[in-house]
Amino acid sequence: MTAPDVITSLQNPHVKRLVRLRTRREREREGVILVEGARELSRAVAAGLTPATLYTCEALYSPEAREVKSALPGPRLRLSREAFEKVSGRENPDGLLALIPAPAPRLPEPHGDAVIVVLHGLEKPGNIGAILRTADAAGAAGVFVLGRGADPYSPNVIRASQGSVFSLPVAALGEEEALAWLAEREFTRVACTPDAPQVYWDAPLTGRVALILGAEHEGLPPEWRAAELPVRVPMHGAADSLNVATAAALVLYECLRQRRASR
Repeated sequence: MTAPDVITSLQNPHVKRLVRLRTRREREREGVILVEGARELSRAVAAGLTPATLYTCEALYSPEAREVKSALPGPRLRLSREAFEKVSGRENPDGLLALIPAPAPRLPEPHGDAVIVVLHGLEKPGNIGAILRTADAAGAAGVFVLGRGADPYSPNVIRASQGSVFSLPVAALGEEEALAWLAEREFTRVACTPDAPQVYWDAPLTGRVALILGAEHEGLPPEWRAAELPVRVPMHGAADSLNVATAAALVLYECLRQRRASR
């Protein structure tokens, strides 16, 4: 028998609202984001974000969800399995989902040899999320997301980043704003493009570096491709390009290697 304080109806206003908030337009209209999953929520809270409402479903709890649920702040509402699966964006939800006020864009405060990742026109949430995870792991100072197509706080990006979007400064910026920010702080722009004359591991990637990556099918526009330091990832087989997240990982870790070698 279902407890009386558990939301079971798929027509409940909370359920219908959460379904609407799966769209970017509705999230932006309300100024909120959806964060689902124990790991992602833990990292959001660790970054100082507080859920406006935490939705739970004990029947779906994973071991990790059971471990962290009591430490998550905010008012709670319980959903039945059917209601939670209706609002979830996952095939195998773990029973935790939160509505959180949208975080303000965070611009980095770069140190002497900071690395910034600039994503131009990327649209696939999986690629954006994977790059955020790698940027976090490689110690990047922040990530700029350019272009309307990319929403760094979409549920799918949050999931693909496993919450790393909350672990480092991330800002969606206009192109002119990003260019001015990088120029003012004397970053060397490193454009990753297949027609560059220099292989990335031969390029000097110490100091303040902005790694610029474009969409796989379009690449970078001329004003970004004409960077101070264009580099390429060598291709020896039949493939003529790499997944952008793979290219980002290669160059980010080369930045890290060169910094270690110069100490």
